[in-house]
Amino acid sequence: MTIWILLIGIGIISWIVQTRFKNKFKKYSEMPLTSGLSGAEIAQKMLHENNIYDVNIISVDGQLTDHYNPADRTVNLSPEVYHGRSVAAAAVAAHECGHAVQHATAYSWLQFRSAMVPIVGFSSKIVSFTLMIGVILAIYSKSFLLLEIGVAALAITTLFSFVTLPVEFDASNRALAWLDRSNVTPNREEHDGAKDALKWAAMTYVIAALSALVTLLYYASILFGRRD
Repeated sequence: MTIWILLIGIGIISWIVQTRFKNKFKKYSEMPLTSGLSGAEIAQKMLHENNIYDVNIISVDGQLTDHYNPADRTVNLSPEVYHGRSVAAAAVAAHECGHAVQHATAYSWLQFRSAMVPIVGFSSKIVSFTLMIGVILAIYSKSFLLLEIGVAALAITTLFSFVTLPVEFDASNRALAWLDRSNVTPNREEHDGAKDALKWAAMTYVIAALSALVTLLYYASILFGRRD
């Protein structure tokens, strides 16, 4: 019962945070930058001021699809950010470049996260199947092997969610420090807006990690409960 309450609670909080983040992004997307720079120009400026010249900045389809890809060294910005000249565009572009700076400076948490990607990719592919079939087998045939594999795969993806947190928070801290230092957000209102936008973006990662943990506890309770 406790696990179900946690699952429902996390689901409600996740919806609130996601809604709040989208509203914040919309608000700051309508707040123009005094500097007049686009997200792409801000990204290039931040990279060059950090002596990074081998990372490409490209536009990708979709909304809130912004990410840094360490494999091909690209900063991928959604059209709204790539072409945008708003506080939100500045915050997101600088955040993604924060990841590029982490990569260039061999930031330990990013290296650890990148090293996990192959096993996390495999675990993500098998986790749903092994948990679903594993629970059925555990209930009706007292066979726990598949459920054990599913819980182990879920534990790996949950760990990945928590390893992602310091990577995301550090990228945001780097972005805000650079935005302030470079005068891209010269006045307090713009800087506070960028900080607020990134705070709510970070909260989505926190909720995702907590949701993964509660889900792991739920399936672990089924496994150990049935075995007892």
